[in-house]
Amino acid sequence: MRRLGILGGTFDPPHTGHLILAEYAHDALGLDQVLFVPAADPPHKQQEDKQPVQHRLAMLELALADNEHFSISRADIDRPGPHYSVDMVAIVQEQYPDYELYFVMGSDSLRNLTRWYHPEELIQRCRLAVMRRPGDYIQLNMHEAVLPSLHDRVSMVEAPLIGISSSQIVDRLQQGRSVRYLLPQAVLDYIDEHQLYRA
Repeated sequence: MRRLGILGGTFDPPHTGHLILAEYAHDALGLDQVLFVPAADPPHKQQEDKQPVQHRLAMLELALADNEHFSISRADIDRPGPHYSVDMVAIVQEQYPDYELYFVMGSDSLRNLTRWYHPEELIQRCRLAVMRRPGDYIQLNMHEAVLPSLHDRVSMVEAPLIGISSSQIVDRLQQGRSVRYLLPQAVLDYIDEHQLYRA
């Protein structure tokens, strides 16, 4: 069976950390494709200012342009909210019925998994490809009481511990500081052209 990685996020903006995460998952798990799924309105970020989805999509297209294993899904942005990961995965599952799905996440997300919407359904629909975040140490049995099958549904992926975040990049842009090498040059050029994230 072919394998499909799913990497969701606001990608506001997409940065080098996203690309490294996807590339290492692709390599370690033998994924045929990694699907980047921009979130339209994630429930946990509804109070945050986000760039319009057309800008986030355009930046993501630029970021992924040179990798034939990466593609974009509109599974979240073309449907009404609220937007939960389990619903998005169900849509992708319908679109890719012949694939085994791997939901790519950081270890911080695994730590908070029991707070997600219907986590038990999520791990039934897909495996979790988990990468450790800098300074975050997890155990696969930490949710045993709530999600007893979790440890069988997780594939740990070794990757560089890169502490790059979109919020850090936005803060630096608003302060007029350099973000060179934190995101692809084509994305930075787009940000400059459209004057995004400026104070």
